[in-house]
Amino acid sequence: MILLSLLTAIILVSTTAAYANPACAVCTVAVGASLEIARSLGVDDCVVGVWAGALLALLGYWLILWFDKKNWNFWGRNALLMIISVGSIGFMYISEIAYSPRVIWGMFYLDPLLFSTILGALVFIYASKFYQWMKQKNGGHAHFPFEKVVVPVLALALSSVYFYYNPMSGGAAAPTSAEALLENF
Repeated sequence: MILLSLLTAIILVSTTAAYANPACAVCTVAVGASLEIARSLGVDDCVVGVWAGALLALLGYWLILWFDKKNWNFWGRNALLMIISVGSIGFMYISEIAYSPRVIWGMFYLDPLLFSTILGALVFIYASKFYQWMKQKNGGHAHFPFEKVVVPVLALALSSVYFYYNPMSGGAAAPTSAEALLENF
């Protein structure tokens, strides 16, 4: 039921048309490559999941734009494409990762990576829509250069910091002092 609620949230926020190309191709490839590097460096799966969800949502936006270019329009297209894109995290569970659900925040019973992936997709979608709202309120202009990139990245970074200091996947706890943080570098 909870998973259905999260998917419904993705449907609701993705039913509006894509405003513009949400990111460049170089950024998309860089985020995708950095996910594997982060996992190999031992970054908690929840932090990686936030960025994986954002990447999958980004790929969903790219798919919507490609469908627009091909003029393939049908009812529920954007929601379907976004669900397929974000739902492709399921392939990781088929081949690479064992699904191990846990109680999260006392109300969700999901695998922490899956939960953070869905949350990362939602954060990216809402941050992109928030940027569009801010731009509209400013007469159709950004407040500063690269605001379109800064707003979603800042929202994702804040989510990552939260999951770094509050890991759900049972990994090692985050360092609690500045000295411990510096020892990791």
